[in-house]
Amino acid sequence: MAASASTPQGVAERRGIPAAAFVEDVEAYLRQAGLDVNSALAFLQERLQQYKIVEMKLLAQQRDLQAKIPDIEKCLDIVAALQAKKDLGEALIADFELSEGIYSRAKIEDTDSVCLWLGANVMLEYSCDEANALLKKNLENAKASLEVLVADLQFLRDQQTITQVTIARVFNWDVHQRRSKQAVKET
Repeated sequence: MAASASTPQGVAERRGIPAAAFVEDVEAYLRQAGLDVNSALAFLQERLQQYKIVEMKLLAQQRDLQAKIPDIEKCLDIVAALQAKKDLGEALIADFELSEGIYSRAKIEDTDSVCLWLGANVMLEYSCDEANALLKKNLENAKASLEVLVADLQFLRDQQTITQVTIARVFNWDVHQRRSKQAVKET
């Protein structure tokens, strides 16, 4: 007899997301878990809802990271442009926003430092080389975090699919059992 439930690739969880067990033998699964059909279906539905909540949170994190990466790349380009203009001995003409809809033009000559927003209303002044190194490190970290997040989302979607299949299997098994009992009563 096959095992009643198995987890994919033997993974118990991934970053706090519990793995869903694929149920091969519904009757053995119910007996092992000590649940009746309605309790098992309620448990599986609750688990599916938990997966969906986690998915929404991960998708929000993914959107934030996808917005953050182009910003970091833009900052890297600006620092590189400043360094290039400095090396050529030219001034950089820049338009910047003072407030909504109000812009000013600035002439930036021979600068050795830049100011970076770090978040939480904190801005620090860095040399161009330090800023470049910091931004490259932040870009690498953001891309690595995005890769992990994409893998987590794929794992989560697999768990949702397994849970949905398990719900269908338990429900179909229950329908089959009821029909079998009905057929025995009629004969």
